[in-house]
Amino acid sequence: MITIVAVASAPGQGGVGIVRLSGPRAHDIAARLCGKALVPRKAQRVDVRDATGELIDDGIALRFVAPASFTGEDVVELQLHGSPVLLEQVVQAAVQLRARRARPGEFSERAFHNGKLDLAQAEAIADLIAARDVQAARAARRSLDGAFSTRVDALAARLLHLRVHMEAAIDFADEPIETLGGDALRDGIAVAMRELDALLAAAEQGRRLRDGLHAVLVGLPNAGKSSLLNALAGSERAIVTDVPGTTRDLLHETIRVDGVELTLVDTAGQRDDGDAIEREGMRRARAELERADLAIAVLDGRDGDAQRERLRPLLAGVPQVLWIHNKSDLYVVTNVGDDSIVVSARTGDGLTTLRDRLARMAGQQAGEGAFSARARHVEALQRAREHLSAAGSAFDHGRLELAAEDLRLGHDALGEITGRLLADALLGHIFASFCIGK
Repeated sequence: MITIVAVASAPGQGGVGIVRLSGPRAHDIAARLCGKALVPRKAQRVDVRDATGELIDDGIALRFVAPASFTGEDVVELQLHGSPVLLEQVVQAAVQLRARRARPGEFSERAFHNGKLDLAQAEAIADLIAARDVQAARAARRSLDGAFSTRVDALAARLLHLRVHMEAAIDFADEPIETLGGDALRDGIAVAMRELDALLAAAEQGRRLRDGLHAVLVGLPNAGKSSLLNALAGSERAIVTDVPGTTRDLLHETIRVDGVELTLVDTAGQRDDGDAIEREGMRRARAELERADLAIAVLDGRDGDAQRERLRPLLAGVPQVLWIHNKSDLYVVTNVGDDSIVVSARTGDGLTTLRDRLARMAGQQAGEGAFSARARHVEALQRAREHLSAAGSAFDHGRLELAAEDLRLGHDALGEITGRLLADALLGHIFASFCIGK
């Protein structure tokens, strides 16, 4: 195993910068740089010199002996003055002593391969570094502590137990299933399904805490979509006129609502006519809705009910829809349901209520047990659910072999989350997204 080296502190100038070494020769290289042996787990003042003996900087050295380190290997961290020039000199000096520059995420990748943390925990490190608000940071910290992995592993163990029971029943196919514990298998599948649904809902909430809510503004021309976008953004981001078809392309704006990040997408008004450019804008709007977490359907207060019926087929596949009755300063809106909010984008009436609702939808009310998750985690849980549902159906029809196979596939899908079962190519893709020092 080659010893790797990298600057582990943030880019740019600072009071303190860190150079990290990890691998079998970490201590030998650090001892050469510092001119003396380093005592494990003791902070020591050192002078760091290059191969010619010229002083580069002075600072503090910390040595960790394998396996009691972040990576599970011998690790040395040199805490120096935070000049990028000085830190690069130290890295170059280590490379001259046969260390290799670390790839992005390679320290965390080695920790994963050495069993110091699973893949979901490794990804939580990157999420914690990138957290943009307190909620996201707390959620990432819980994932790093294993809150997500523990639930995934418990569910995987349940599926494995069901699979073993199912395959044992296959060996006695001539016996009635009831005599082989059929009720227990049925109950076990039902319990696993409930646990999986709860975990999937929590992971989806965790993904929103990490990535923010992807919300698409949709409506008929002149309903006030662009005006609402400007009101929420607090600036004139979108052109607003009385001419139908003013918005022709997608306009993205990132806003923060009570510490939660939302990506708002303004779209072309939906109507039956329009020129070629406007029709392309409407097509793009429909494509954007296919990947939206939330559709904010903006209705003109004059005839909101009629517009709602026209938009409803377009929104059939969107997970959440929030209906906005706009222009309350001009029209009186009645018969508003729990899924609707009355606002005036022009005067600001109702915007506080809208912001509170968006914050709740984005996961601001996630609670103390929330953890961070990624889109790939949600996709793996969805596949596990599909296989578990298929296993239950196959079992009900007496097809035990198919049920056992679906339980295996569901178990494997869960294993992808923690890295128990994962292709090396995907591992490389995941860790490549980390910063170099991690």
